[in-house]
Amino acid sequence: MNPFARIGASFAKLAGGLTKTRQVFRRLLVAANSAELEEALLAADVGVKATDILVDRVKHASGDRREVLETEITRLLSPNQQVTNPEPQPPLVVMIVGVNGSGKTTTVGKLCRLFADQGQRVVVAAADTYRDAAAAQLGIWAERAGVDIVSSMQGQDAAAVAFDTIQKAMQKKIDVVLVDTAGRLHTRKDLMDEAVKIKRVCAKVKPGAPDEVWLVLDATVGQNGLRQAAAFNEQLGLSGLIVTKLDGTAKGGVLIPIVMELGVPVRFTGTGEGLDDIEPFDPQAYAKALFEE
Repeated sequence: MNPFARIGASFAKLAGGLTKTRQVFRRLLVAANSAELEEALLAADVGVKATDILVDRVKHASGDRREVLETEITRLLSPNQQVTNPEPQPPLVVMIVGVNGSGKTTTVGKLCRLFADQGQRVVVAAADTYRDAAAAQLGIWAERAGVDIVSSMQGQDAAAVAFDTIQKAMQKKIDVVLVDTAGRLHTRKDLMDEAVKIKRVCAKVKPGAPDEVWLVLDATVGQNGLRQAAAFNEQLGLSGLIVTKLDGTAKGGVLIPIVMELGVPVRFTGTGEGLDDIEPFDPQAYAKALFEE
């Protein structure tokens, strides 16, 4: 099972989605001094630490500036994960978390299609039991993607929905479980505690579950995305990020400090509103797209 098999397949789509961010990054290629380099990097929400690293690299490197920047940005977007976990026993259980309005439920629908297109049998847990009609909305996405869903009612115990879905997947030998959780502010302790409970209950039906915890992050929030990711990572132990709305912001540089400071890799980027508009993340392709003509 390789959800990242399409890497490099849609570079043009990625580059198109980074139009606004690229306008800022291309200023780096003509910056006359360190102050102009810093200004451009901070404008793209690269953050102070990563900005200092990139400015220093340009200052002391010889050769083509674009090549130097692409190489260093690729390195910063490639977290050093020395521990290689064994392939999880099926079903692969993926818990999807994020704040309200990040595009989480839409992203779950896209992931349904991505896995289904690879021949995987998928079931979705409608564990967003706060929002009115959340399960109905997810059901529409699941139907469009051609996958199964364990629905829920508003006010139902979200952890129980996740438990039942994993149990069903194990009984029916389904390959992938996607647990769609409610959008929650990272500053709300009660809601974060509920997410921790969902994660704990997943492990009761399948030891080690969830196998992945992915945070859906809205790129337009800029540096607040770093604070969101840090809070979710502290509570849930994130294994990946899915970045949405890159096409609506000039702040796509925020991926750099998030990956660099937290060591959590970007798994996918959303590249539009359609069901197929999700792409596995390739740090080298992303760095290249930041400077593409």
